[in-house]
Amino acid sequence: MTHEVKEIFAGEAPPAPAALAAKVRTLAPSMTRSMQRVAEAVAADPAGCAALTVTGLAELTGTSEATVVRTARLLGYPGYRDLRLALAGLAAQQQSGRAPAVTADIAVDDPIADVVAKLAYDEQQTLADTAAGLDMAQLSAAVTALSTARRIDIYGQGASGLVAQDLAQKLLRIGLIAHAHSDPHLAVTNAVQLRAKDVAISITHSGSTGDIIEPLRVAFERGATTIAITGRPDGPVTQYADHILTTSTARESELRPAAMSSRTSQLLVVDCLFVGVAQRTYETAAPALSASYEALAHRHSPRGRSR
Repeated sequence: MTHEVKEIFAGEAPPAPAALAAKVRTLAPSMTRSMQRVAEAVAADPAGCAALTVTGLAELTGTSEATVVRTARLLGYPGYRDLRLALAGLAAQQQSGRAPAVTADIAVDDPIADVVAKLAYDEQQTLADTAAGLDMAQLSAAVTALSTARRIDIYGQGASGLVAQDLAQKLLRIGLIAHAHSDPHLAVTNAVQLRAKDVAISITHSGSTGDIIEPLRVAFERGATTIAITGRPDGPVTQYADHILTTSTARESELRPAAMSSRTSQLLVVDCLFVGVAQRTYETAAPALSASYEALAHRHSPRGRSR
């Protein structure tokens, strides 16, 4: 377990049973291979693992008792006993009538109806995992910063760049000054101008995209409040983030690249930020939204269309 991951999760309350699988999916890439075996075992068979002692789980996974305890702590539990209680709770939930799991793997010869079902299931799981794994204190602090920001810069590239644009457009509609930057040079040039009371947001699933980390670093050093929306809470981007919002992503496959599911989870976080800000600034946000609707209304009526 890395020092950075320890710091990120220090002091957090243990995750609810329903959030356990989401934690495993989010943190597995940052684990050692032996810790991954423990995490994958508890996520795959919570009932079976809940019945095992720490020694039993170590033997089952071909690891050591110390590895089991470290894995439990990385997942957010003070010790193995707390993890066992969460596993028992998760097993009870699964036995209460939940529909059986559906594989999200899409084959080249799958009928389109199966593709729709698998994608829908995968999207739902990604959203549920992201919601379960979001730190409410971090989210609330980010909303507070955005609500009082003088200016907001948002950085993202590729699929994350589309999410950055989505957030900027939403914030503009409620009267905030927000800009999305996908060009790395313009991003850094703008970041240099940020000061206290400004907010900078980097959106990067991997947490290691240099062109997204650099402007956030510059904004951080200029005193702006910084936010990272990332699938890797131990990634390099987080060292320059005052607030970290973690997203979940389904397992990548040949016909479903990570960018697809990461975009889904990022959009959920963006919507949570937007609604939270709109609530905090309702007296000014509501008139601004109304004005933007009225300004665009003629474009949606037959008489306003060009012939």
